[in-house]
Amino acid sequence: MLSKRIIICLDVRDGKTTKGIQFKGNVDIGDPVDMARQYYEQGVDELVFYDITASSDDRGILIDVVNRVAQNIFIPFSVGGGIRDVSDMYRVLNAGAEKISVNTAAVLNPGLISAGAKIFGNQCIVLGMDAKRVEKTEQIPSGYEIWINGGRTPMEIDALWWAKEAESLGAGEICLNSIDADGTNKGYEIALTSLISDAVSIPVIASGGAGIPEHLRDVFVEAGADAALIASMVHYEHYTVGQIKAYLSGEGVPVRELI
Repeated sequence: MLSKRIIICLDVRDGKTTKGIQFKGNVDIGDPVDMARQYYEQGVDELVFYDITASSDDRGILIDVVNRVAQNIFIPFSVGGGIRDVSDMYRVLNAGAEKISVNTAAVLNPGLISAGAKIFGNQCIVLGMDAKRVEKTEQIPSGYEIWINGGRTPMEIDALWWAKEAESLGAGEICLNSIDADGTNKGYEIALTSLISDAVSIPVIASGGAGIPEHLRDVFVEAGADAALIASMVHYEHYTVGQIKAYLSGEGVPVRELI
């Protein structure tokens, strides 16, 4: 079994790291540059930077913050939020990111995925998916609907269909966020993660709900996730990256060793 990756998410609003519950009630909790450096030093495998209001505010990403984060870490760094076209992708990569995460813009213009994959390579394009549990219908047979604009706008698009479609368009990875579980610290949505992981051949990052190390074990072992996104459990200093990796290793889950 390949090593499972631990990825820390920095949701950024107005230049500050912020955290909410189910995409609501966000509060500022720190400086993203300082936090990125801290997590890098702790031994996290990757970092994700989301400018969470860029799409809803109809503005470009905070490229200066991206640049300052990139100057302080030496691990894979994914950036999303407000990326609308290939020129935005160029700007983000030139600022120091290794991967580009597209979400709202990709739903509205799926060709953005294939365009980015063609120019930068599939491994560079991450599809961010915000999915919410709904009643199963003919339109949404999986029971999970795609929402955009930071979880503000339902799209009547089936999450399972969209995951398969994004893979066919050239996405190299999927970051799957459960809106229902987001920020609850009650665990990842195993059913959703398993559904998507079983349906695609590209890596799936589980996101939304992690509160204790056992939640990561469960999503790796039971749902087949390739990586797990965490935020609150480290932002509020409940655990360090080292403690999480030590627990997972003790449970027989392969993780990358701390340097």
